[in-house]
Parts: sequence; C-alpha cells; structure tokens
Amino acid sequence: MNRDTIDFENGKIPQLFRKLFIPTLFGALSIVAVTAIDGIFVGHGVGSDGVAAVNIVVPIYQIMSGIGLMIGVGCSVVSSIHISQSNIRAARINITQALAITSLLAAALCVAVLLFPTATARILGASDTLTNKVVDYLIWIMPSFIFQMWSMIGLFVLRLDGAPHYAMWCNIIPATLNAILDWIFIFPLAMGVKGASIATSISIIFGGIMVITHMLFFSKSLRPIALKTSVKSMRLSIRNIGYQCKIGSSTMLAELSIAVFVYIGNLVFMSYLGDDGVGAFGIACYYTPFFFMIGNAIAQSAQPIISYNYGISRWAHVRMARTLLLKVSIAFGVAVTMLFLFLPTPLVGLFVDTKSNAADIAIAGLPYFSIGVLFYIINIAVTGYYQSIKNIRMATIYVFLRGAVFLIPAFVLLPPMLGAKGIWLAMPLSEILSLGTIAILWYYNKKTKYL
Repeated sequence: MNRDTIDFENGKIPQLFRKLFIPTLFGALSIVAVTAIDGIFVGHGVGSDGVAAVNIVVPIYQIMSGIGLMIGVGCSVVSSIHISQSNIRAARINITQALAITSLLAAALCVAVLLFPTATARILGASDTLTNKVVDYLIWIMPSFIFQMWSMIGLFVLRLDGAPHYAMWCNIIPATLNAILDWIFIFPLAMGVKGASIATSISIIFGGIMVITHMLFFSKSLRPIALKTSVKSMRLSIRNIGYQCKIGSSTMLAELSIAVFVYIGNLVFMSYLGDDGVGAFGIACYYTPFFFMIGNAIAQSAQPIISYNYGISRWAHVRMARTLLLKVSIAFGVAVTMLFLFLPTPLVGLFVDTKSNAADIAIAGLPYFSIGVLFYIINIAVTGYYQSIKNIRMATIYVFLRGAVFLIPAFVLLPPMLGAKGIWLAMPLSEILSLGTIAILWYYNKKTKYL
C-alpha cells in the first residue's frame, strides 16, 4: 500500500478522512448519476410512463448492487485488517475470491432474467401498459451487471490500495459517457427506454473495464492473485467468502431494503394513483440512491480508518473516526433535507414536465418524503461503522429494522389513515423509528470499549 498517499498508521484522522471522502463522495454520486441521467432523458424523451418503467426495474438493480456491496464491504474490512497485520498475500487472496464469486452470481442472475423477461416484469409489478417498456430495459441492462460487480468490488480495493482519485474517475467517466449516449439513443435515434438501457449498459461495462485494468496492471500491492483449485483451497475460499458475506450482510440488507421500498411503493402507488402515481414515486426513487450514496460514501471513507485501528486495538482513534462520521452525516443530512423541502418543483422538473399529473403528485409529496432524508443518511453511515468494527449483529439489526420491521407496516398502515400523504411518509417514519431504536441499544451497550 502506498503509505505516502494514505498513511493509516501515522496520519491524523481528519486528514485521512478528507483524503478518502472527497473522491469517494464524487465517485459515489457519479454512480447514481448514471441512473438519474437515465431518468432525466427518459422523462423528457419518453414521458412519465418511461420513468415508471425504469423504476419498476430498480429492485433488480438494488439486488445486484446489494450483492456487490455486501462482498465489497466484507472484502475491504477483512483486507484492511490483513494489511494492518502486514499480511498482503492474504488480502490479495480475499480480493480475488470476491471478484470471482460476484462475477458468477451476476452471470447466474442475468441468465435467469433473460430467459424469462416478461415474467420478471410482471413479478416486479408492471401493468399491461408498462410491460413492454420494462422488458426492453431488462433485456439490455442485465449483461452489464457482471462489469458492475467488478466496479463495486474494485472501487473498495482501489481506495484501500491508495488510489482514491482513480476510483473517483472510474465513476465520473462512465457517468459522463452515459449522459452522452443517453442523449444520442433517446433523442436523435428515438430508441426510447431501450436506448436508455443500452446507454447505461455501455457506460457500466466501460467503468468495469477501467477498474479491472487498473487492478491487474497498475495496482501497488493489491493485485488479484491466481487461486489454487485443490479441494482444500476451494473449501477455504468458500469459508473466506462466507466470512466476507457475514461482515457485509447488513449492506446487502440495506440495498434490499431499498428494493423492498421501491417494490412495495410501486404496488401501493399503483393501487392508489395508477401509472401516474408510479411515475411520481419513480422521481423520488431516482433521488433515494443519492441519499444512500452520501451515507455510504461517509461510511466507506471512515471504514478503512476504523478497521485499521480496530485491527491494532487503537480504540481512541476508532472513537475519533466514529465522531467524525456522525458529524459529517448530520451536516449532509440537514443540507439535503433543506434542498428537497424548499425546492420540490425544480427537482421534479429535472425528470418530467411540471405541468403533468405525475409532476403534480411528486411536487406535493417530496416535502413529506424529505423529512426522512437526515435520518436515512445517518442510518446508512452508522451501519457502515458497525460493519467496520465487525459488529455484524448490530449492523444487521439496524438494517432489518429499517427494511422490514418498520418500513413494511408503515406502507400498510399510513395510506389508509392519511391517503397519498401516508405513502410519502412511510420512509421517514421507518428511518426515524430505526434511529431511535438503535440509539437506545447503543446507550445500553456504551460500556463496550470501542462503542
């Protein structure tokens, strides 16, 4: 690892965090910009039905992201600890195993969806009028997810290897490429939703190639390594992957909670407000990954610092990094909340004509939705903290509360009581109750030396 660039042993916590956070944040926002750009061009080039169709595919995207982030987080935590103990070879083995298993999982899911695209669209909640658009998007987006896995795992490795700025460009360049291709395919070529899907696939593939090329040929110390194929080695590989999944399982659950949120939200909006309601909800769903990525960027930037110091039992540094994580989360949470609370009309106007019915529904709902943003960002960042210290139990409880225990009942109970307003308030209520619960649990466990 390049100690001159990222010196986890001797560097001061604020400086280390800043070096990691700025490129990680821009890189993370560039990831979701790929999806948001799709929404902007689809909204203005196809209409609210196009936005609704793309939003129906979001749960598939979240599942794939969940797999990549789960193993990426686990791999990064394990590798950070190995590096702190000067065991570079073990770190390289874990990284290679992570890349191999995610590629296989992505390929298997891709084949399953491509064999049954119409059935998949129906399962995801597509109406008769939206099914063809959903199928068009699915067919062209699925093959790119193998490359998306390379990006997700590789970006963790690049930051750990002392190349956070290159990791940032591995997100920014594909996002820019996606914007250019979206315009070409949707407007001059008039390819509609299919064109948006092809543009996104090309940009994802390009980003994956950027990441894997750097890892193979330019990495300082964390290049992939040839794996042994003996029965004993395969058994050890399965054990390592299982451990990585255990550490990162709460991140997978966090992504699945977004998938649940989108899936149930689509069904409820369809039930109450029809296709226009799903289109309006789709606009909010385009913004939700931005909230997630802000919290996740904060967590990923603190993670190697926390894991390194945890690995050598330097508890004061762990607590210092945790405090910084919380302060940054609150600052960003307040800023983003204000933006969505006071500027719903221009934010909706990015995606659809503000005179449309879907826009009216979204403009009325976003202020209610924004109440949960602060708590959402804090929850994501704190989940990352618990993963960094290998407190998987707390991280898993946290995500399970947000994604199931509170969210699903909120979607079921609030709309009959409050109407459409209740659908928009489901996420805020879930996030507030989750943060309150975890704060109580933390208070009763604060005697633990690293908490």
